[in-house]
Amino acid sequence: MKRTGIVNLPLHGGKAPRWLFDRMVKLAGGITEVLVYEYGQEEFLRRISDPYWFQAFSCVLGFDWHSSGTTTTACGALKVAIDPEEYGLKVAGGKGRTSRRTLAEIEETSDLFTLSTSEIEKLKYSSKMSAKVDNNCVQDGYQLYHHCFIFTERGDWVVIQQSMNDYYARRYHWLSDSVESFVEEPHVGICCDRKEKTVLDLTSVDSRDTRDISLDLIRDDPKNLVKYLKPSKQKQLKEFAEFSMPTHHPILNTDLSKRDMEVLQKAYEIQPENYEELVYLKGMGPKKIRALALISDLVYGTHPSWKDPVKYSFAHGGKDGFPYPVDREVYDTSIQTLADAIEGAKLDNKDRYYAIKRLRDFCKV
Repeated sequence: MKRTGIVNLPLHGGKAPRWLFDRMVKLAGGITEVLVYEYGQEEFLRRISDPYWFQAFSCVLGFDWHSSGTTTTACGALKVAIDPEEYGLKVAGGKGRTSRRTLAEIEETSDLFTLSTSEIEKLKYSSKMSAKVDNNCVQDGYQLYHHCFIFTERGDWVVIQQSMNDYYARRYHWLSDSVESFVEEPHVGICCDRKEKTVLDLTSVDSRDTRDISLDLIRDDPKNLVKYLKPSKQKQLKEFAEFSMPTHHPILNTDLSKRDMEVLQKAYEIQPENYEELVYLKGMGPKKIRALALISDLVYGTHPSWKDPVKYSFAHGGKDGFPYPVDREVYDTSIQTLADAIEGAKLDNKDRYYAIKRLRDFCKV
C-alpha cells in the first residue's frame, strides 16, 4: 500500500450552503459516472487518491479551492452521489463523529459486494491502520479529524483523511494497489506549501533502524526503559561515594505515566512480530511511539528522520521549483482526464460551462 500524498490547506470554518452542496453532489456524480464507465473503478481510485487531481476535482465542484473545507465537502458530495449498487463503489466515514461509523459502514456493504469475512476484515484493518500511521508515526503536530474510506466491490480502496493544527489542515491520501508496507515509505507524492521545521517521521527509510530497535525494546521488557524515562530520586551530595553527573537523561517533556507503562507492558506480553503490529496495538499512541524512538536514539544511536515528508509545494506540485519542480506531463494528463470527464458527464450546458471555467481558473493558480 502506498500513501499518495499530503496537502496543507488553510483552516477555514463554516460549511457549503445547501444549494451549492446539492449542485456539487450532481456534478460529483456525473464525473464519477464517466470515470467508472470509461476508465474503470481502479482508475477512479487512482485519480481520487492523487492530491492534485483531488484538489482540481474539488475546485470544479465549486468549493473554495484553497480552504480546508475542500476535503470534507468534496468527500461528503461523493458519499451522497455514489450509489454502491450502481457503481460498485462505497464511500464510508467522514468528518468528526461520522468517521467513527467507518468500520460499521464497511461491514454493512459486505452482502451487497459479496465480500468474504476475511476481505471485510482486511478493509477494516486498512482503515484503522492508515489512521494510526498518519496520527502516530508521522508526528507533524496535526490531529486527525476527518477520515474517508472509499472501496470497491473487489476490495481495492483509497483513504482520504485530514488533520489540523491551530492554523492549517493537512490532507493524506492512501492507495491500496501497491501494498508493500504501512510503516515504511508509504508516500508516492506529498505536496504542501507549509513545511514544518521538525517532524518525527517514523515511516521514512531513514527511520528503519529506529523502528527495529523500538520493537526490540518492547520485546526485551519495557521495565528496562524506566531508567531512561523517569528521573531518579533526589539525593544529597554527601550520599554519593564520588561526585557524578545525574543518571537521568531528560528525553521527554513529560515522562510516561503509570498507564502508559502498563500499555508498554501489555505490548511486551503480546510480543508483536514486527513494527506494524506494534503500532496497531490498542493504546499504542504517539507519546509511546515517540518515547521508544527517542530511547532508541539515546541508547543505541539510531537516528530517526526529523524531516517533514514533503516533496512538492501545494500549487501544482511546485511550479516555482520548490521543493521539487512539477512533472508537467503527469499534471497535464491528470487535468485532461478530469476535463474529459466533465465533457462526458450528463450535465446541462450551464453547469458544464462553469465546471470547465473553474477547472481553467484552478490551472492558472
